[in-house]
Amino acid sequence: MNFNLKNIPQRTSKPRSYGMTMVMDKGMGLEGTRDFLSVAEPFTDVVKLGFGTSFVTSHLREKIAIYQAHGVPVYFGGTLFEAFLVRNQFDDYVNVLNEYGIRHVEVSDGSITIPHIEKLGYIEKLAKHFTVLSEVGSKDAAHIMPPYKWIELMRAELEAGSTYVIAEAREAGNVGLYRTSGEVREGLVQEILTQIPYEKIMWEAPQKSQQIYFLELLGANVNLGNLAPAEVISLESTRVGLRSDTFELFLDSDGKMRAHHG
Repeated sequence: MNFNLKNIPQRTSKPRSYGMTMVMDKGMGLEGTRDFLSVAEPFTDVVKLGFGTSFVTSHLREKIAIYQAHGVPVYFGGTLFEAFLVRNQFDDYVNVLNEYGIRHVEVSDGSITIPHIEKLGYIEKLAKHFTVLSEVGSKDAAHIMPPYKWIELMRAELEAGSTYVIAEAREAGNVGLYRTSGEVREGLVQEILTQIPYEKIMWEAPQKSQQIYFLELLGANVNLGNLAPAEVISLESTRVGLRSDTFELFLDSDGKMRAHHG
């Protein structure tokens, strides 16, 4: 850090296995990518090239190389996986991953219906060669999945080989984990945490209020995803209690560190 400040929460260090920040890149140019990494690389653990943007992004190979040169893994959005799958091009998708040197992969079923046993088969197959992040939860706001189902799916996907399960919220943070207002479905989150280790869950939390909820609940080293590139530095400041919303979260009345999960 740039100067000495006592009683700052201990953050995990890169390469992190938890306390991760996943960034959604929806189409930054090469210079924008370099500029972003010049300040945010220490706090960016993995970048998702959102939904199907990688299909239409110019200079894709160069862009991926910039991230990888900074030690930041990249993966394609789950929607692209589904787009290949629905066209019976799974093998083609694997070839694309290898061609572009991608080592992380998202397995999702937010846009198409895949029998869960089939989804587990894809996870198992991909986990032999890639780090798999699998997404749980529907993109359909009308489809409210009960907590026991989230737990059942998450557990099965971790057992099949997923390194992390992503708790779905979309890029806007208004479905899945959240009500349409963006409010956290707190009972759902609490119940999931009784069965699934928090280190293994990537909570999609694009809105500041959602990030603060998880930081208050689980501490500085919670995994948070779907961050806009411009929000990474703000999030890191919030993680360590250097934003008004979390200023007192890790301090007692004497300004000393307060014991906190994570």
